[in-house]
Amino acid sequence: MLPEAAEALGLTERVKVCAGAGDNAAAAVGTGTVGEGACNISLGTSGTVFISSHSYSHDPAGAIHSFCHADGKYHMMGCMLSAASCSKWFMEDVLDTRAYNAEQALITEDMLGNNNVYFLPYLMGERSPINDVNARGTFVGISMDTTRAAMTQAVLEGVAFAVRDNLEVIKSLGIDVRKSMICGGGAKSSLWKKIIANVLNIELTLPVSEQGPGMGGAMLAMVACGVYGSVEEVCAELVKVSGTVKPDPEIAAGYEKCYQKYSLLYPALKPVFSVLAQ
Repeated sequence: MLPEAAEALGLTERVKVCAGAGDNAAAAVGTGTVGEGACNISLGTSGTVFISSHSYSHDPAGAIHSFCHADGKYHMMGCMLSAASCSKWFMEDVLDTRAYNAEQALITEDMLGNNNVYFLPYLMGERSPINDVNARGTFVGISMDTTRAAMTQAVLEGVAFAVRDNLEVIKSLGIDVRKSMICGGGAKSSLWKKIIANVLNIELTLPVSEQGPGMGGAMLAMVACGVYGSVEEVCAELVKVSGTVKPDPEIAAGYEKCYQKYSLLYPALKPVFSVLAQ
């Protein structure tokens, strides 16, 4: 700090002021998502798919964002406005419960990849990849046979399908994603992680620390203070893995069929959303 700033704030001049990262870039550092082709999925209030890269590339359609990364290189990112907040809304505001585990326990393994109810998670419009302020959350496929568990499942699956929407754009740019870290409050759910792994048909790796953004900010400060020589070095030293979630071929095949049906919904409803917004 400059002497006058330190004096005004009552701090020592030894305090370092350094540019760090936005929340998602910090979460990426906190999960070790640096270098070429590393991926992190964050299930917070919003949701992100984050791909780091040594070189700059961009999506000409603007569905996916391209930025400088906190490691000094680049990243691409798809950002959904509603992710874990969809589950919170359905649990607390609709079902009037905070018993998340109890509600998810009603969803048995044989139900995965077999749900006939679909949910578009656009509770606040949507950013990536559709960039549509008029889009709204929507349940499709409800019948007299639809259960509470099926609707809870649809919410979790809808977010997973929306994550895949972003991943499909990234893949269309020639980036091959075969595994990803996952963090955020929603990642505490074993069921949700299993759904996402199978919807994406990739392996998910779980970091020991759940505090992705906070951890990443601290790690960047260590680099700025000279404790580590680079962001890559601090990631290699401090990021530890607690486990992995692998897709099941049978469940993943079921979800592939479900995703193809889900993909029909937004294009069909886009003009309806525009009318409803008038």
